Amino acid sequence: MTEPFHIVLVEPEIPPNTGSIARLCGATGAVLHLVHPLGFRVDDKHLKRAGLDYWPYVDIRHWESLDAFLTAADERLLNFFTTKVDRPYFQARFAPGSFLVFGKETKGLPEEILALYQEHCYTIPMVNPKIRSINLAMCAGIVLYEAIRQQADGQFVKLSSLSSSSSA
Repeated sequence: MTEPFHIVLVEPEIPPNTGSIARLCGATGAVLHLVHPLGFRVDDKHLKRAGLDYWPYVDIRHWESLDAFLTAADERLLNFFTTKVDRPYFQARFAPGSFLVFGKETKGLPEEILALYQEHCYTIPMVNPKIRSINLAMCAGIVLYEAIRQQADGQFVKLSSLSSSSSA
């Protein structure tokens, strides 16, 4: 894989979720994009604690707004995750460099974005209708590892061989 995957958090609100996702990105070589406004300060102690001492190994990019991010991104590589559609994430075909976009914990992604990019929207299926959603960090991990699995072409591949940034 020549291009890393990208996890995009749109206006995240809970520092430990973002910290856990940052750690996931550091472990896999994925790039973390934080779309402002954030529901916390980036020097928040809970954010730092969740990322432990891995922060120097995480490529983090900040965006002023969702519009700024979408203007810069390649639409063909965008994948949005929401509870508001029926198409499961395992039907997505992830390419190297794909963007995995997640909304804020309390509201998800804006309805107008879901309507505009409806062919790029996926969900993580749940069997219990009493459960509203899955934790954001867990969702990011599920989807990112599916994207990595697809690039492994059915063979066991060490993650270090999937990303040139892991040797840095």
